Amino acid sequence: MHVPPFDVEETLAALTLEEKASLLSGVDDWFTQAIDRPGLPAPVPAIEVGDGPHGLRKETGVDMVWVPATGFPTASALGASWDRELVRRVGAAIGAEARAEGVQVVLGPGVNMKRSPLCGRNFEYFSEDPRHSGELGAAYVDGVQSTGVGTSLKHFAANNQEIERTRISVVADERTLRETYLSAFERVVRTADPWTVMCSYNRLLGVHASQNRWLLTDVLRQDWGYRGAVVSDWNAVHDRVAAVRAGLDLEMPGTGGRTDAEIVAAVRAGELEESVVDDAARRVLTLVARAYPGADRVNGPVMDLGHTAGDRLTAEQLALLRADEHHALAREAAAACITLLRNEPGTDATAPVLPLPEASDAGIAVIGAFAEHARIQGGGSSGVDPTRVDLPLEAIRAIAGERVAFAPGYVYATKNAYQDDNLAILAAHGIPHDEEKPRVARRSATLAKELQLAEAVQHAGRGPLSAEALRLIDEAVAVAEQAESIVVFAGLPLSYEQEANDRDSLDLPADQVALISRLADVRERTGALLTVVLSNGSPVSMDPWHDRVDAIVEAWLSGQGTGHAIADVLFGRTTPSGKVAETFPLAVEDTPGFPNWIGERGTVLYGEGVFIGYRWYDALNRRVRYPFGHGLSYTTFSYRDLRVDVVDPETGSVNVTVTIGNDGDRAGDEVVQLYVGDPDAEVHRPVRELRGFEKVHLKPGESRTVGFSLEGRDFAYWDSAAVRPDGRTGLWRLEGGEFRIDVGASSQDIRLTASIDLPDDPSIPPLVPDAELIDIAASRFVQGHAG
Repeated sequence: MHVPPFDVEETLAALTLEEKASLLSGVDDWFTQAIDRPGLPAPVPAIEVGDGPHGLRKETGVDMVWVPATGFPTASALGASWDRELVRRVGAAIGAEARAEGVQVVLGPGVNMKRSPLCGRNFEYFSEDPRHSGELGAAYVDGVQSTGVGTSLKHFAANNQEIERTRISVVADERTLRETYLSAFERVVRTADPWTVMCSYNRLLGVHASQNRWLLTDVLRQDWGYRGAVVSDWNAVHDRVAAVRAGLDLEMPGTGGRTDAEIVAAVRAGELEESVVDDAARRVLTLVARAYPGADRVNGPVMDLGHTAGDRLTAEQLALLRADEHHALAREAAAACITLLRNEPGTDATAPVLPLPEASDAGIAVIGAFAEHARIQGGGSSGVDPTRVDLPLEAIRAIAGERVAFAPGYVYATKNAYQDDNLAILAAHGIPHDEEKPRVARRSATLAKELQLAEAVQHAGRGPLSAEALRLIDEAVAVAEQAESIVVFAGLPLSYEQEANDRDSLDLPADQVALISRLADVRERTGALLTVVLSNGSPVSMDPWHDRVDAIVEAWLSGQGTGHAIADVLFGRTTPSGKVAETFPLAVEDTPGFPNWIGERGTVLYGEGVFIGYRWYDALNRRVRYPFGHGLSYTTFSYRDLRVDVVDPETGSVNVTVTIGNDGDRAGDEVVQLYVGDPDAEVHRPVRELRGFEKVHLKPGESRTVGFSLEGRDFAYWDSAAVRPDGRTGLWRLEGGEFRIDVGASSQDIRLTASIDLPDDPSIPPLVPDAELIDIAASRFVQGHAG
């Protein structure tokens, strides 16, 4: 189809009120409204949107059946890479596949903060830190949009739980929002210009995000200067007129014209200015024009060759998708994400157990169903039907050959790469279920049928162990007893990590815990080396087995290239370089917000304020299993020669350099992390906050100087009581005094420290001490201003 160019302003001027209103909602679930009639300067084409963010999910019209595409590591895995350029390349590949399949906007990335490790959708988010998430989110947007395909930055904002997500009201002060929950969005908006921003389901101080004018207009457009389109999450609009007045442009999915008529009626009745409708329609038209530059349509050559729902792609279609090239990238990305958490010497050795030797006759027992049914992604709208999947067991056998034995070890069953067979899992646990009336656990009465089944699987995972579970464990132990090295694959079933539901606890399923404990008994009895490979999208508990295993490899949900990537790390073909982008706590009770996690009576209080993730654990001096930024390597790195130069004291411009050396005998990558602390601030501030990071590749014996540039914002906090020149309250305050610069390998492995002094920012009003805060005007934020 040929799409002639159209001028946005000329077209807008020619549209009727009804036509402009029709542009503000989709024609169905995945397409915007097209307009073509005599008298228009040019027809307005529809654009298609498709779910992401770790691969394209193009719809086929059949429920849960999608056009195949490359399944890349999820955001939680990519977050562990700390590699902006890698994330940009992944984004570009996803954008290229969207063009090939005829999709104009990919619904991603997600940059929400990980307030709790229990959030079922954490695998879709990068980090617990807004600087980290903002940097990688911007890289993703740059990559996708470099191909002429748009993105949708989501879920704006404070969407940090899945249970009750459509009605829960988040109660948080403005400083907490600005510094923690909005900051990543701001960075992506200011530096990468996503074509769209997607509002979240939840309410903020009682007002739904879709009709929250403070969020969509005051912050997003006025403060950050955003000029793109704001789209709703699917069915997140509750009052269409209030939403368009608040700044929401495109409602998805369509409502068959019902809400378009509401907008028209409100204008006719004088309740809504037509200029507001014009502004929203202009932004939607601009989005369409960006998707169809000049006279060329965004082609979908893969679909032009024809595709029936459920069919695999032909060789010709795979070539148009660049499937081989993108699979190689998926494998590279998976390897860069894998994080070596623990690597101790074996019971009778001095060297760490990993990497395993390739040239050996020693038997290897591979244990765990995830070795032959790879966990590559989470559940929900982000699901991808991958073009292929590399299986860990096959990859290990390709290296070690016939000396590899296998046992599944625990109950697991799948329908495909994006769906577990929950009925089969429950049956194997000895729990009969009627598919139409699954057992109701916890909160499942409010969940859809498939989520009720997933909830029942979580419930069954607590134990007691079924006869089948015990049989599988005994079988695995018998296999392990014949091996010199045991590699057990464990983690969370897909039903534990999916959209619209949250986890009950940090625990692995009880049968997996029992399996690892029994294998640890074998290790202690036979001297075998024991490595645990984890597949999960968010932290898990490692009790009671952690100290009884030699090595722990966190593989995350690392996409369709995971099998060879894991094998390459296990045998030393790849030196691991991942670093956790979220703290692994010792217990769920230690986590920020635990007392009011998911809230009650429709409200959740963010009482921990800005102290989430490592900020929380550092402030309380609380021990953790693995700190933010932690990750081991097969080589060692040294830090030296920290230099801090204050370039411009008044603006807070500071340059930092540090030299990193590879002191080992292998090439490797180190993630250098820079943190800033403000020990003497007027307000409570975290001990340290990430303000920069660089991933550096070094050959054995090589050294390199890494530089960082800091600015005033890196030293500032949000002062909610300050009054701006325009009369609005709240601004970023650089409060003068001493600041600490920490450089290290994790938030708790600080190698070098320096201190600097900076003056107050002279461009803003002086700080008003707490004792003098009398009759401070309430901001529109505090008033919960809606559209």
